[in-house]
This record gives sequence, C-alpha cells and structure tokens, in this order.
Amino acid sequence: MSDLEFGLDTFGDVPEDDSGKLVSYAAAIRQVVDEAVLADELGVDVIALGEHHRPEYSVSTPETVLAGIATRTSRIRLASGVTVLSSDDPVRVFQRFATVDALSHGRAEVILGRGSFTESFPLFGYDLRDYDVLFEEKIELFVKLLDEQPVTWSGTKRAPLERADVFPKTESGRLTTWVGVGGSPQSVVRTARYGLPLMLAIIGGAPERFAPYIDLYRRAAEQLGTTAHPVGMHSPGFIADTDAEAKELYWPYYRVMRDRIGALRGWPPIRRAEFDAEVEHGSLYIGSPETVARRVARAIRSLGVGRFDLIYTAGAQPVSARMRAVELYGTKVIPMVRDILAS
Repeated sequence: MSDLEFGLDTFGDVPEDDSGKLVSYAAAIRQVVDEAVLADELGVDVIALGEHHRPEYSVSTPETVLAGIATRTSRIRLASGVTVLSSDDPVRVFQRFATVDALSHGRAEVILGRGSFTESFPLFGYDLRDYDVLFEEKIELFVKLLDEQPVTWSGTKRAPLERADVFPKTESGRLTTWVGVGGSPQSVVRTARYGLPLMLAIIGGAPERFAPYIDLYRRAAEQLGTTAHPVGMHSPGFIADTDAEAKELYWPYYRVMRDRIGALRGWPPIRRAEFDAEVEHGSLYIGSPETVARRVARAIRSLGVGRFDLIYTAGAQPVSARMRAVELYGTKVIPMVRDILAS
C-alpha cells in the first residue's frame, strides 16, 4: 500500500501555553502554521484545516491560513477540512483555493462539506431551512467551475451566471476537490454522481460501520458511469509517549469541549467510561505511537481506504503536547502503519 496517504487535520483549537493560560486567537493561528511546517518536514502528506465560527476555534478562513503555510512549506498538500460551501459563494471559494494553489505550486485541495455546525448560516445571512438546497445548488455550480471554462448556470439561491469566466486559473487546469460526508447515504451518492473523491468523517463508533457507505460510493459510481476514487477517512486522536500520558493529555480538554457542544445538541455529559470505550474500540485514536499505529492500520485494512487523516486537536491541549503529537505521528505512527500493512 505504497500509495496510501496520511494527513493531519485541525480546526485551530485555541491551546494553552505551558503555564496553563489560553493563548490568543492570533497566536493559535500562528501555532497551526508551525505545526504544518513541522508536518511538512516530517513527510506527512496533507494538512487539512476546518472552517468554524465558534469561540473554541481560531480558523474561520482555512484558505487564508493555508496561504501562509504555502509560503513556509515545500511538499505537504494544503486542504480545507471542510469548507462550508452552503454558506459561502462557490465562485469565491474557487478563486481563493486557486490562489492557494498558485502560492503552493499546485498543492491546494478543497474538501467541500455542509458542515456539522450551523453558526455560519445566520452569520452570513442564510436560512437554515434552505440547508439542503443551498448545498445541492452550490456544489453543482462548483463542479462546473472546476472545468475552468466560461460557466452558464442558474439556481434559486444565487444570481445566475452567463458565460462567466473565473480567474485565476490553476496551472494544472484542475483543482483537487473532495466532498466530506458524515454519514448520509444521499451525500455519498451525490459525491459519486459528480465523480469526486469521498472523505468520510468517522468521529464515533467502530469504523467498520462505515463500510456500507464505501460500498455504496463504489456501486453508485459504477452505475452512474463516474470514477470511484480512493476513499479517505478522518478521525480524532492524540499521540504521546505512553498510552496513559496520551489519555490524560486528551481527556480533560476533550470532556470540556464535548460537553459544551453536547449541551447545544441535547446530549448528556460524557462519562469517562464512554471515553475509554471509544479509545479502546471506537474512533478515538489515542495512545502511544505503537497503540495508535495498530488501531489506524486495523481501520485502514477493514475499510480499504486510501487516505487516513488524524484530527490531532480537540480542545486546549498545551502547545508543547500538540507539537509532540505531530512529531510522533510523522516519525513513528506513519512508518509503523506502513510496516504493519506491508506484513
């Protein structure tokens, strides 16, 4: 599996410094850049930044931060994870990522999604009642833009375009574009219909339960006459020198974040036993390099994916622990996973 790829994902969670004080949003953004530079040096394939508009996260415009990373790195690919297309303009999204692509000599990727949070809708003047139609229309337009030819398009939620030519063009002639999906069969079929690669957000439960979605994607592509690309998955986790250290660095911050979001969604507070079960059997890849590599290899093998992204931040883990997690992922986990899968 030499063509297997590994990424790191973050939303720019605002971390603590080593005195236990939360850093500023500006410092949190610069910290993400430093982590991406380290990942680049260590041979990680992709860094993906998610768009959020909440107080816990510093990254609201992934492509702006990716442009900064582009000027300090040489080989790592630069992705969003995800860009909330429903509450953005497809033409502007294309232009911004084509610009990152230019700055990075062709390393930009956009992962389009509907978003698991809804703050962007009222913030930018969109009605949540239009949640489905907004994404359906905007992805249709975005796919037309990928051909980099004059576009004629009309819908109900945006002004029509008549032979509109959009700039800048990419040097390759095609911007790499994925669709991030959280578990909706309709979204999987839509991704196949447009012939785009599928990125599965697997953030809880046994990863094997997503196997039917991958099968659906491949069957739909075959029936629709499009290309079924290698599927990616992204899941949360954290790496430290020992299993115990990784759990203790992750759990208190994860609990605060999980319960804050859970309160908005009507979830009961998370118990430590649930967390431990998710680490042991579910989709939290937390532990020493050996433990994480074993579990990542098992997930890749059971699902047959071509890319694994680790969401390596969840809450205010200290800056030094985050840098160590990136270092261990690049130097230990990725080589170990490759060795396990090769044997």
